[in-house]
Amino acid sequence: MSTPNGFPQHSGACVTRSTEGGAVQDLHAKKAGKAAKKEAGGNGVLTFEDPPSVGTSLNETLKLLPSELKANMKIKSITPRPPRKPRLERAASLDEKSWRRWRRFRTSQESLTDPNETSSSNGSLQEASLSPPVRGRASPCQQNSLQSSPDASEDSPMGKSRGGTSDLGKRASEISSAFGGLLRGKAFAGGKPRLSQIMPARPLPPMELNVASHTLRTANRIDSDYMDYRHYSQHKFGRVSSSLSDTRLHGNGMVYDNCSTDSMKSTFSLLTPIRSKDVRSRSYLEGSLLANGALLGAEELSKYFPDRNIGIFVATWNMQGQKELPVNLDDFLLPTDPDYAQDMYVIGVQEGCPDRREWEIRLQETLGPHYVMLYSAAHGVLYMSVFIRRDLIWFCSEVEYATVTTRIVSQIKTKGALGICFTFFGTSFLFITSHFTSGDSKVNERKLDYNKTIQALTLPKNVPDTNPYRSSSSDVTTRFDEVFWFGDFNFRLNKDRETVDSILNQNPGTDVSKLLAYDQLTSEMSRGSIFKGFQEADIHFRPSYKFDIGKDSYDTTSKQRTPSYTDRVVFRSRYRDDIQAVKYSSCPVIKTSDHRPVFALFRVKVRPGRDNIPLAAGQFDRELYLIGIKRRITRELQKRQEQKDQKSSSICSIS
Repeated sequence: MSTPNGFPQHSGACVTRSTEGGAVQDLHAKKAGKAAKKEAGGNGVLTFEDPPSVGTSLNETLKLLPSELKANMKIKSITPRPPRKPRLERAASLDEKSWRRWRRFRTSQESLTDPNETSSSNGSLQEASLSPPVRGRASPCQQNSLQSSPDASEDSPMGKSRGGTSDLGKRASEISSAFGGLLRGKAFAGGKPRLSQIMPARPLPPMELNVASHTLRTANRIDSDYMDYRHYSQHKFGRVSSSLSDTRLHGNGMVYDNCSTDSMKSTFSLLTPIRSKDVRSRSYLEGSLLANGALLGAEELSKYFPDRNIGIFVATWNMQGQKELPVNLDDFLLPTDPDYAQDMYVIGVQEGCPDRREWEIRLQETLGPHYVMLYSAAHGVLYMSVFIRRDLIWFCSEVEYATVTTRIVSQIKTKGALGICFTFFGTSFLFITSHFTSGDSKVNERKLDYNKTIQALTLPKNVPDTNPYRSSSSDVTTRFDEVFWFGDFNFRLNKDRETVDSILNQNPGTDVSKLLAYDQLTSEMSRGSIFKGFQEADIHFRPSYKFDIGKDSYDTTSKQRTPSYTDRVVFRSRYRDDIQAVKYSSCPVIKTSDHRPVFALFRVKVRPGRDNIPLAAGQFDRELYLIGIKRRITRELQKRQEQKDQKSSSICSIS
């Protein structure tokens, strides 16, 4: 095949120059197997009879070009093609989109790591996939010659000897690139410049497909390369649930990086994913300890209490009927000795203030938004309030209460007992606050009050007994797993005032063992005549009765009552070592009554339960909660305003 100028056409490198007459001539390269022969005729055509081989340097070949040709050398301008019209595609699924992103990533990675790649970075992937697999990029003239004469390589001896178009295209592109490097300043003066490729000094490090950070990987999905998720969560958050769904999710070789598992796991939440398979499964063991997913079962209990121990705060205080309440109850309800607040707060009051609702609001205000009042009851001037962490109200049964009056002739019920009971998970609790008969020598009357209380207190009513085989119909304290009895028992010290004062003056600290030797309650409990099966923590505080109101001194009136440990907290458990006393003390900073508040902190073991008990369904006193929180905020704002006014008033101006 010949061109209009009479020269044979080959698929090689094509370079043009301008002659004096303005005619454009072609430069062709062909293989002749001999040394290069230079022809400088009037037509200005330069022909390579023997093109350089693969091992020949391009610089040696470029020396053969005349200086005149180098000065007038130009590349044909490329006519830009209009952009392709967008092709309508069907909606791709998540798997197809992720596969396409991965393919683009692999393609770009190969182009970055290929040392011989010289193609432009803004080419489309579709054009790259349709182009022939050549390392170099051919010149525009080469592309035109390849399109116009597809079988030129077969007719030429170069195509037969070198293996076809691909080998020839490689050498032609190398020559074209060399010409462009030498003549870039002049030849590309009127066209778009092309920067030469910069090769890295060393191989680039391989890039990982997953470039997400540590936090994103663990917060939104389960990655196949992050199999130690459970260990990391336990180390950072302590309590991590171990539900059946979670166990199967990790143990069955599930594909963790699947799109369906996105956002299933989070280190910022204790909730675990629930599989549809687990929801569909029906179990005939509903209401049993073995039921999967039981609300009060072992799995749920271990989620909230891995060691199966809860903290309980029990307090008693004889208010003496005073209308005035303490300004601050933090030292009473939130002592600084334990680092953490307790899970449950039970406060019993004898001779309570006239405004019971105000007292409950003050309790809610002090405990704050993390606690709600589960239940409260009253028997005359006997009050009891039960507060619990709001996260735990779902695991409480219905709350029941009963009362006993020990002084019939009195119109105002000042002496008696008030009991509240409920079940938490699988452990039943009974809280009793009492006010026994007063008087130094009325020990027998106080024992009668105790016996009447354990016989007449009709609890439980609807909540089933967790262990009826160990219960007794004549003693209410045997029908519950954990029993706390607290109040003003009115037991005194069998010693005169002078002796007691001398002992207190000798031991101003916490050594009160000499005083306890004269304590009536300690003596009666050792004999087994009262509080059978009950225990009391060691006492290391001064007597809580009787003080002058607003002062730290004991009774200075004409009666000169002997200081005594009238306010006590005792406990018993159906199982050995279920209750452990952590702290047992009084609150000397509250001085609005002649009694000092007495409180105790306990660690109590809790067992899983059954779902066949009547639940409280998360009910609590919401109105009290809102009032207490609102007052808490208001008081804090007032405090800040007072501090601001105090700072402004302390600044004086000098005129």
